[in-house]
Amino acid sequence: MKVLITGGNGFLGSYFVKHWSGKGNDVLTLGRGDNSDIRCDIKAEVPKIEQDIDYVIHIAGKAHSVPKTKADEEDFYNVNVNGTVNLLKGLENKGIKGLMFISSVAVYGAKDGSNITEENELKATDSYGKTKIEAEKIITEWSLEQKITVSIIRPPLIIGKNAPGNLGKMITGIEKGRYFNIADGNAKRSVVLAEDLAEFSTALITIGGVYNLTDGFDASFHQLSDVISKKKNKKRVKNMPLWLAKGIAKIGDSIEMILKKEAPFSTKKLKQMTTDLTFSSDKATAIGWRPKKVVTNVELWIN
Repeated sequence: MKVLITGGNGFLGSYFVKHWSGKGNDVLTLGRGDNSDIRCDIKAEVPKIEQDIDYVIHIAGKAHSVPKTKADEEDFYNVNVNGTVNLLKGLENKGIKGLMFISSVAVYGAKDGSNITEENELKATDSYGKTKIEAEKIITEWSLEQKITVSIIRPPLIIGKNAPGNLGKMITGIEKGRYFNIADGNAKRSVVLAEDLAEFSTALITIGGVYNLTDGFDASFHQLSDVISKKKNKKRVKNMPLWLAKGIAKIGDSIEMILKKEAPFSTKKLKQMTTDLTFSSDKATAIGWRPKKVVTNVELWIN
């Protein structure tokens, strides 16, 4: 089959390219880099796709940053929304059978909660979550018009080797002895292996629907930091009492208020590290989702 993967040279995209190519498919990548098969900046132009495509996996997007200016917010919109619109224009009349979009649990706008399902209201207020919601709507409407099966994946924290974002920061912090668990690190987070997302995509892209995909275990910060420190041959991560963390967070709040920039630690970040935020993937389990547990497959995500 002919498969087009946007963002195929990025962290998550590389897992999908490896998986689909390994199944004997003809994989084309689309992105801004010179090593993309179709070089195109979709936030600014419609890609020129010269051949028919069986399946499309849309991964390219902007994430892992907090907009500090109006221009930053507009960039989220240009990449995640305009980029999706331009991609779909380039895909018209290409014989597509199915399209998969990698969205995010950020669309729910939840700061805490347990076993959040796909039925929950989409209430994101941040630039990332809002643009993912809009991209989902655009893709869903387009697929109905084109009579194409569409699958939308909403993953939580994606785990894999050389992962960007919070996981990468956590690993670096542990390596340098700068990371602390707070209140024993008991707060839980849903996580999922990048490898599992790629492997399940071949089945899911023919089924369609919207799915949260997690490893079903919901590791705590303590459990994640423990396996990282052991793999890296570092001392066990120390614990910071909640009362001390609150004091440091207030200092961070003052810094943000005065300097108008994000502090390394604040009350907002403290809440993220001390409250549960987990999502249910029961809907996907019903159709064959069988993920590996992140904390017992460390070799798949730590170098």
